[in-house]
Amino acid sequence: MLGEYPIEGRRAADISASVEAAVSAGGLRPGQLLPPMRELAQTLGVNPNTVAAAYRTLRERGVIETDGRRGSRVRSKPATTGREFIRVEVPAGVRDAAAGNPDTALLPPLGPAFAWAVAQGDREPVLYGHAPIEPELERLARADLDADGVAAGPVAVTSGSLDAIERVLAAHLRPGDTVAVEDPGWGSLLDLVPALGLRPVPVGLDDDGPLPEDVRRALAAGASALIVTDRAQNPTGAAVSATRARALRAVLREHPQTLLVEDDHGHRIVDLPLHPLAGVTRHWAFVRSVAKAYGPDLRFAVLTGDDVTLDRVRGRQRLGPGWVSRITQRAVLRLWADRAVDARAVAAAYGGRRDALIAALAGRGVEAYGRSGMNVWVPVPDETGAVAGLLHAGWAVAPGARFRVQAPPGIRITVSTLAAGEIAVLADAVAAAVRAVPGSGYV
Repeated sequence: MLGEYPIEGRRAADISASVEAAVSAGGLRPGQLLPPMRELAQTLGVNPNTVAAAYRTLRERGVIETDGRRGSRVRSKPATTGREFIRVEVPAGVRDAAAGNPDTALLPPLGPAFAWAVAQGDREPVLYGHAPIEPELERLARADLDADGVAAGPVAVTSGSLDAIERVLAAHLRPGDTVAVEDPGWGSLLDLVPALGLRPVPVGLDDDGPLPEDVRRALAAGASALIVTDRAQNPTGAAVSATRARALRAVLREHPQTLLVEDDHGHRIVDLPLHPLAGVTRHWAFVRSVAKAYGPDLRFAVLTGDDVTLDRVRGRQRLGPGWVSRITQRAVLRLWADRAVDARAVAAAYGGRRDALIAALAGRGVEAYGRSGMNVWVPVPDETGAVAGLLHAGWAVAPGARFRVQAPPGIRITVSTLAAGEIAVLADAVAAAVRAVPGSGYV
């Protein structure tokens, strides 16, 4: 059943670690059936309860799944082998349109802001027991949220969007609960959900965001939470429109106990208005990171939500990291105060590159999507063939497998650093790679 790989250990922790290591190293493959608990217990000479505890740990970590009498098997996309490993190595001389990074030329210099923040810290050192959030930053963040119509709620600071989302999910859900996620969706989030022992349920989307009927179906089937990207959805570029927001709020009103999590990571890099959903359900959270506009290495996001959710998140945060460095908070505050990012100019730069590529692809008979943000999603009949063909032509793109649960195949192209003269060349390469696939339907 397990080929040449033996599961080892006498304690539950050792057994689960042995399986996890094998999955990570490829010794146990996705979909591979594990031994029945009693059989493995007899082989290892341990109590069946020990193996049961190990399997329970593996389920909670998103490594395996159990289907009653059919037994336990390695998940098709186990959390141990994250989607970040589903990537294309970019050889020398190949243009990278896969990484998903912002254009560094559009990021502000951080030195002056941090120099100011450090000087402030020298004059007013932050010590144990001080407030975890910079008062002026809290005020400006809340004012910004109010201006965009986000429901009233307290403010917290986390180490990026994913940190915020993980803390919110952990504050309300337990292993085995179901979470409705966008499909295609953010690969890191699709890894995080099963890693927390939660079960992802895919929800389809179009240019205007999640499809209301898919959301209704997921919530009616028992999903405890829904995660929505408001703008610059990764990988499709979808943005929730006013009409779609009304429809989604109507669905959420039918399920007021749903935990709603909104991710607005596209703040200050898109020019489309925000249409938030927050406030319809009893528990909700809304998160904004500064990664795309100010730099991924800041590891900084603002979080708001209902009182209970924020109280739980901040309480658990106090028991872990305690707080996000007030030096970093002050640096971000300075960047905001100095208007270090011209949001309109950044949005125009990304929008111009994105729209130009979509138009060029359309002129070559290739369907593509990207309403906002820095990515373009291209449906393809064969991801492997398209990615390989483009790599041969000198272009690295991201395979859609990093972002899909049940959605059809596709590739993600990051346009953030594309020059005007490269658009037509890339469009030609994409069209050629798609047409090279037998039965693609493209002419």
